[in-house]
This record gives sequence, structure tokens and C-alpha cells, in this order.
Amino acid sequence: MTDNTFDPATTVVDDIKGDYALDPTHSRLGFSTRHAMVTTVRGQFKDFTGEAVVDTANPAASKVVVNIKAESIDTGVADRDAHLRSADFFDVETYPEITFTSTDVSRDGDDWTIVGDLTIKDVTKPISIDFEASGSARDPFGNLRIGFEGQATISRKDWGLTWNAALETGGFLVSDKIKLDFDISAIAK
Repeated sequence: MTDNTFDPATTVVDDIKGDYALDPTHSRLGFSTRHAMVTTVRGQFKDFTGEAVVDTANPAASKVVVNIKAESIDTGVADRDAHLRSADFFDVETYPEITFTSTDVSRDGDDWTIVGDLTIKDVTKPISIDFEASGSARDPFGNLRIGFEGQATISRKDWGLTWNAALETGGFLVSDKIKLDFDISAIAK
């Protein structure tokens, strides 16, 4: 009898230098923010593409480009998602894409910092995202995969996402602070 169990421990790849495409079916571009000052609302963008050049020896030669379909926002509540797609927030009819293009990449062991330009609506601002390499392996189909997990915090007002409502008890309905969370799987081209 043959054992068909896939053992990733025996297929770890040390040299991950190369060109990659993001695997949207195994990646998550998520966010969270405080709602009514008492709870956290989480969501994600479900439709995106991206490419990366990874150079472990010379991280500054690495680069990342991501294109996100703004209409693919999903918080699990249809009415909220419709409001987020409206002109109050992302105005997806006028600005269908959110983009990120790296301008600098650095590395310290398994920790990477990617600085780049995030464009939401017609506003482009730099952000810095800290990533930790989560692994590399050949999958059962022979594809070289790499994984990264990252986080950043931004002020939504910096991109003109200013809609809000005051609460009777003080404070606002939607926090200005947005936490971005990235679980990335990429496949070598």
C-alpha cells in the first residue's frame, strides 16, 4: 500500500528568489475597525490580483503590485457592504480599483517591511507594512509557494474616507483607525 500523505516538512524550499503571482484563493486582504466604539467589524476584499518579485539576497530589488476590485468588499452584511461601496466611502462606480505599488522593500531575517503607495479613490499616500515570512514549500502539484503574514494601521481620513455619524453618548459610529491584515500565498511563475 502506498502512502499518499503530503508532508510539507520534507518539501521546504530555502531559495525563494523569483517572480510570483498572488494566489487569491489562498490569500486574504482583510481589515478591521471599531464600530459604535464598542465592537470590532471585520471584512475583506475578495477580488484582487497581484505580482511580486522576491530577492532574498538583495531585498531592495524586490517589488510588489496589488490591484483590488473595490466592489468586492465583504463584511458579511449586505447593507453595510452597499454603504461602503457608495460615494460615502469607496465610490466604486467612479473608483473601481484600489492599488498598492511598493517603493521600498527591506528585510531582517524572516521579517520584511514593504513601503509603498496605496491609492484609494483619487488619493495616493505611502504606507509601511510589516510582514513575517510564514513559509515556503512545493505543493502536491509541484508549484513553489511562499507565504507571508502582515499588518499595518492607517487613518481612513488620509484617503478621504470621512463619512461618520456622531453618537449620542459621545464619539463616532466608525473609527478613523483601520487595521489592515494580510495573509498572503503566492505561487512562483
